[in-house]
Amino acid sequence: MHYPVKAAFLTLGCKVNQYETDAMMELLMEAGYEIVDFKEKADVYIINTCSVTNMADRKSRQMIHRAKKKNPQAVIVAAGCYVQAAEKELLEKEYADILIGNNKKKDIVKILETFFREKTRVSQVLDISCTREYENLTIHQTGEHTRAYVKIQYGCNQFCSYCIIPYTRGRIRSKAPEEVVEEITALAKAGYREVVLTGIHLSSYGKDFSEGENVGTDLLDIVKKVQKIEGIHRIRLGSLEPRVVTEDFAAGLKACDKVCPHFHLSLQSGCDATLQRMNRKYTTEEYWKALDILRKTYDHPALTTDVIVGFVGETEEEFSATRQYLEEINLYEMHIFKYSVRKGTRAERMEGHLPEEVKNQRSAILLDMAKRHKKDFEEWYIGKKEKVLLEEMIEINGTKYMQGHTERYVKVVVKYDEKLKELRQNNIIVAEIQGFLDGNLLYGKVSIEF
Repeated sequence: MHYPVKAAFLTLGCKVNQYETDAMMELLMEAGYEIVDFKEKADVYIINTCSVTNMADRKSRQMIHRAKKKNPQAVIVAAGCYVQAAEKELLEKEYADILIGNNKKKDIVKILETFFREKTRVSQVLDISCTREYENLTIHQTGEHTRAYVKIQYGCNQFCSYCIIPYTRGRIRSKAPEEVVEEITALAKAGYREVVLTGIHLSSYGKDFSEGENVGTDLLDIVKKVQKIEGIHRIRLGSLEPRVVTEDFAAGLKACDKVCPHFHLSLQSGCDATLQRMNRKYTTEEYWKALDILRKTYDHPALTTDVIVGFVGETEEEFSATRQYLEEINLYEMHIFKYSVRKGTRAERMEGHLPEEVKNQRSAILLDMAKRHKKDFEEWYIGKKEKVLLEEMIEINGTKYMQGHTERYVKVVVKYDEKLKELRQNNIIVAEIQGFLDGNLLYGKVSIEF
């Protein structure tokens, strides 16, 4: 190959996918590739796909087609979960030149070299259910300049009845603690102030360690190790299983002062009967207890969740129970998803699938509630002083602002003043919150004292 070869990436889906894209991008750059924007003409297009919903499948196919349309002579690489789930279809339709399943992304340079040499279609998709190997990808930089998402765990053993992920990501595997520390230490030296520990089922971290000095290491242990890394000011956790939140766990997090009081506890339904059909491993009472523990441990923590509406068999009574439950637990943010049938899951074979119009109606009700709860939560900050990690400059109605997030991941803007040296990307300032800008964005004034 004659370098530089232009390569463009597109990521669909979760933060784990974005992490893996960033890692593949680094590998290509090290090999001499020139990375360009996906909108530009490139020699190689890599689409890191998602398969969590039917919409994600459709989007994955669309982006593969779009890349081919941009440059018919380009090499099209489809990677990730949709490839893992639909390898046969992709091979038959000849959508892409190269197929890379999960646990093979680390080999992207070698796979491309083979293709350029042999000029034949390549499919690198292993039986993900049979592997116990942790795909050890590493990043030294990300698309963001202040916050780095770091994958420390992979796979899931939960087998929720609606979910395709255990079939596309395989069983739980964890990154070795020393490798997590090494990676985050390098990110801190590169200037990142905040890290987000992510995984497919983050709460399972360490449960696969069966021998050696890492036996018994869990999520709290790795948080304590990251806490000690110089240069890291904030630690966030990805989605947590409600049952992992015990009083001891919360107290352990509280003792790590870099951990942000911002926690995502996946719920999916506020009705126990629905949760049972979903094969979720907790009850609404257990979930509420986890919230209570966090609220007793932290002052005004930002608690967020996911909710699926219109699951198979969800009656009006069950939806009403969910609606009432969500009103009562009153979370900061709720991500509302309409149930989407995933081929090969247990839920696909269940009776009682709901019409789309019912899903749409119920989704609209919960989205309205979510908007209201978010506003109520953010109003609490008016008149208070908050630490804000500045991330980027934006312009609103002709005025420049610096935008960032508080420890609770609430977005705040402050008016830009070039005379204030503190107002620069990746700096932590103290802002006195004044109110809302344009009705939905908190704004503040720079404060000298906290």
